[in-house]
Amino acid sequence: MAQPQKFFENLSGAGKAIGVLTSGGDAQGMNAAVRAVVRMGIYVEAKVYFVHEGYQGMVDGGNNIIEVSWESVSSILQVGGTVIGSARCKAFRTREGRLKAACNLVKRGITNLCVIGGDGSLTGANLFREEWSGLLEELVKEGKIEASAAEQYSHLNIVGMVGSIDNDFCGTDMTIGTDSALHRIIEVVDAIMTTAQSHQRTFVLEVMGRHCGYLALVSALACGADWVFLPESPPEEGWEELMCVKLSENRARKKRLNIIIVSEGAIDCHNNSITSEKIKDLVVSQLGFDTRVTILGHVQRGGTPSAFDRILASRMGVECVLALLEATPETPACVVSLCGNQAVRLPLMECVQMTQEVQKAMDERRFADAVTLRGRSFENNLNTYKLLSHKKNISELPKSNFNVAVLNVGAPAAGMNAAVRSAVRVGITEGHKMFAVSDGFEGFAKGQVREIKWGDVGGWTGQGGSLLGTKRTLPAKYFDQIAEQIRSNSINALLVIGGFEAYLGLMELTVARGKYDEFCIPMVMVPATVSNNVPGSDFSIGADTALNTITDTCDRIKQSASGTKRRVFIIETMGGYCGYLANMGGLAAGADAAYIFEEQFDIRELQANVEHLTEKMKTCIQRGLVLRNENSNENYTTDFIYQLYSEEGRGVFDCRKNVLGHMQQGGAPSPFDRNFGTKISAKAIQWISRKLKECYRKGRVFANTEDSVCLLGMRRRALVFQPVMQLRDETDFKHRIPKEQWWLKLRPLMKILAKYKTSYDISDAGQLEHVTVRRPHHSDMGAI
Repeated sequence: MAQPQKFFENLSGAGKAIGVLTSGGDAQGMNAAVRAVVRMGIYVEAKVYFVHEGYQGMVDGGNNIIEVSWESVSSILQVGGTVIGSARCKAFRTREGRLKAACNLVKRGITNLCVIGGDGSLTGANLFREEWSGLLEELVKEGKIEASAAEQYSHLNIVGMVGSIDNDFCGTDMTIGTDSALHRIIEVVDAIMTTAQSHQRTFVLEVMGRHCGYLALVSALACGADWVFLPESPPEEGWEELMCVKLSENRARKKRLNIIIVSEGAIDCHNNSITSEKIKDLVVSQLGFDTRVTILGHVQRGGTPSAFDRILASRMGVECVLALLEATPETPACVVSLCGNQAVRLPLMECVQMTQEVQKAMDERRFADAVTLRGRSFENNLNTYKLLSHKKNISELPKSNFNVAVLNVGAPAAGMNAAVRSAVRVGITEGHKMFAVSDGFEGFAKGQVREIKWGDVGGWTGQGGSLLGTKRTLPAKYFDQIAEQIRSNSINALLVIGGFEAYLGLMELTVARGKYDEFCIPMVMVPATVSNNVPGSDFSIGADTALNTITDTCDRIKQSASGTKRRVFIIETMGGYCGYLANMGGLAAGADAAYIFEEQFDIRELQANVEHLTEKMKTCIQRGLVLRNENSNENYTTDFIYQLYSEEGRGVFDCRKNVLGHMQQGGAPSPFDRNFGTKISAKAIQWISRKLKECYRKGRVFANTEDSVCLLGMRRRALVFQPVMQLRDETDFKHRIPKEQWWLKLRPLMKILAKYKTSYDISDAGQLEHVTVRRPHHSDMGAI
């Protein structure tokens, strides 16, 4: 039974005080979380306090704990690090220190704490909460607080958010800062690859991660590194020789560079440290290759947060305030986590214990357990990396005698090439002969089909656009020619990587099966489009890169507006009729409004937005940012909105407009798109292998059931195969969008953070879940 809708208007923060602090190592996105906590807190009429310098500020009190206003967190969304400071605090580890902290909080009436930090910071917060009543009793005895105050503030609520670039906290798919750190690493790797290629060099890159190899693993996956060293999965005995053999084989195959990625906490199977210098000396002494070491260090913590981290931190910050408002003395301290694309609440100490279990497993050299305990996502990354990085000898490969074709359809999207590379290599590992089709269905019809080998896709992960070539043409007018090509090349299965045209194309091929036996083969689609408008999937390859392009541009524009003062920018984004880029771009860039097709607007709303901006110009924040999806309304065009704002804002603010256009489709793919494309394609090929075995009868492949043509999509928390024909009812074909879109639930979030009164459905929130402990089992590609 569906649960009734619940809206946060029923929750009031009146009379409550919330303290927000950042503790431990800093991470990009912490400021976005602080901003969301402050604004959501003020929105529900609670008092909000900054606790400067983490627990040290709480112990010292004074000006370290100050009440803040809405404007206090303006212009911090795009700033890296933490503006309220973070410090390691020895005093808080003592009861005496915690006594001082409790006294400082009670004097200000703060009984709700939002702690943004790692597992150490959160464990400290939980201890503080457990001791709270005892600390208050002691303060009353010492005469430092009144007994009435101890009664009034008798319990402390704690909600945590994990800010750590290492992604080393169990219970969440991603911690705040991890995606931004991956951006920094990939920027460096992409730059190093060009120089390494020029000189035929080997580069050893050391990345952060003293106890967790997530950054090393995902960056290795995202750049196609030759070798990776992790604390959780040490190399087997004799790795030195194996690595040197692999590096020299790659050189023999005309690969001009080698990239080796090392986590700073990398160890061998005897728990001995493996350093970047040790690896360099090994490569130089054994192979004589020109080798360089680059230690990335604190570069990974710096820079502006990615769009993903800003949205994640904003969602978590709002969820954190909701959790504090709903907390009771019986509620355990919880941590707000990300699972799939959902914000969930988990008991803090369950997560901390699970995180400590990983370290214990590593210390005891139970490395398989350590990988499993890290979670499904980590395990998948590792399995996929192993699958794609090590080419097996022909004698080791199974022989399937099946031919699988891969093609791109629709507009180019960053990450398509990573998906093709993954498909080709997994297909070869599964024993298939892989074929590449150039220029979509049109190229297929013209016979632009060729066999593609393992080495042909080397270095493809970091390339933007579509190296195979892609066209929007649908297959219907080429049925005869495509059927002929499938027959002449003995194609047994099809992987289509593309957007809405790919979806329509597979539907057309399915319908034509009655007339063409050649189309009775397994077919699967992987969504790849900047618009993120494909039914059956919450995310598409390319959308994250486009979102980062929009966010970067908005940051620059806001900076320009801050300099000139009293200026409003109207920015047009792509997306067809789908408002994903405009809405999420607005959330990531701190926009005042985002106009989208899915939420119809009229002249009254436009007028209300102008009045809102006029009021804003009276404060110290004298700039505005408005996003508009290209097809949000056929009459209220970007020019119309620009002219309306210019006229209505005359004398108060002036306007500028900017159409971002095709820059949103270009550029190197983001780490998320490389990783997502790689994993989703690998899973698609494994599905094809299973279907081919199922459908092989009497010497031929024949698949004519509905479930033999599927779309592989990310749905809430898992990757799911869905028959294309079953998705028809979920599709608005006229506007080329799904009828229901998950991100529309985040729309009120942007409005709240821009100071608009709105309704926010929190039916999904408020459920305290539990951490599921997974035990080691055979590898599977189940989750992403």
